[in-house]
Amino acid sequence: MTYNKKTIEDIDVAGKRVLVRCDFNVPMKSGVITDKKRIVGALPTIQYLAKNGARVILCSHMGRPHNVLDEKISLNKKEKKKIAELPEEEQKAAEKAALEKAARDVSELSLQIVCDALNELGIAAKMAKDVVGPDAKAKAAALKDGEVLLLENVRFHAAEEKNDPAFAKELASLAEIYVNDAFGTAHRAHASTAGVADYLPAVCGYLIQKEISVMGKALENPARPFVAVLGGAKVSDKIGVINNLIEKCDTLIIGGGMAYTFFAAMGNNVGTSLCEADKIEDAKAMMAKARERGVNFVIPVDNIIGREYDENTPYMAIYSDSIPDGWMGMDIGPVTRELFAKTLIGAGTVVWNGPMGVSEWKNFAAGTEAVAKAIAESGAISIIGGGDSAEAVERLGYADKMTHISTGGGASLEFLEGLELPGIACLQDK
Repeated sequence: MTYNKKTIEDIDVAGKRVLVRCDFNVPMKSGVITDKKRIVGALPTIQYLAKNGARVILCSHMGRPHNVLDEKISLNKKEKKKIAELPEEEQKAAEKAALEKAARDVSELSLQIVCDALNELGIAAKMAKDVVGPDAKAKAAALKDGEVLLLENVRFHAAEEKNDPAFAKELASLAEIYVNDAFGTAHRAHASTAGVADYLPAVCGYLIQKEISVMGKALENPARPFVAVLGGAKVSDKIGVINNLIEKCDTLIIGGGMAYTFFAAMGNNVGTSLCEADKIEDAKAMMAKARERGVNFVIPVDNIIGREYDENTPYMAIYSDSIPDGWMGMDIGPVTRELFAKTLIGAGTVVWNGPMGVSEWKNFAAGTEAVAKAIAESGAISIIGGGDSAEAVERLGYADKMTHISTGGGASLEFLEGLELPGIACLQDK
């Protein structure tokens, strides 16, 4: 699927109120932003719009609010039902506790902290107290050319994730143009990611433009050999991705927990390793499809196995066809690390999504680290598909050696699968 969408440079934004969907879902700890990368990533689009005289209205979600904030803090239907099922004498206390938690959620997931960060980064942003309420409407109407307003967390409204047309229309009424620059949420058909495009001319910002340009070229016209590296826990999460990439790549490398379903498909014992028995036939079919298309299908030849799923469990390296009962696969082994690294030498394009093992635990991180190092040293056009893979290359210091690190985990997976992303499909074609 080829995306060729209009960008902010293809329209006249001067004097226009422009609603920009950003991805400000930043990591937090004890009320402090621990990584401002997503905010920094949004700056080029915001700066371009402000410099060219737009009246910029930013919106985003943060976290998954436990409750919604419409007219007042309230409980959703699911919570009300849960409380109603309690003994009558417990219901008042449970409702009070839930409302108190809702108030904390609203406070902790307010975008005020993002507004403060934007100001620290040189964007003189104002903060609205609501999303489509009187404060947001008044401040949006009062914006002057080049000024920036940030709306409150759009997920404080239940209508956001429901893509409620009335809410989308009200949100769109704040502006005259819509810009989506949140690739990480582009696979979701929510009010602020897709719904508003029913009411406004819609284009993409610089972040989405880069995502669809780099990843689109990798899928449609890659420098060859094209090597895809897929890891992660479950085959079921990536059947569509694997099948799509088999039709496009020259080599497919499989690691992570999903490798054990392929071992089982080959008739090997996998002990207590993660294995999806109901996907074994799918695994067989994918290996057969790779053979038919002449794709080099590479899976681990040895593994690091542990006694139990624990950070400090006893572990050892063993060949893939010799995993004993009572042991589980936790990472690719040393022979496989060398095999994967050699396979990556001379690649023209590499796409990587998913860790090779339980990479958050030191004893089982070597495989993921070896793949990151090999890709960084391969000289290939390298695309890292967000999530754990992106975290690994950042943590290991290889980020500046990668061509592109995607800002969206789920969105990049669906893009690699060849699916239409609602937040991009709604944008105007060139």
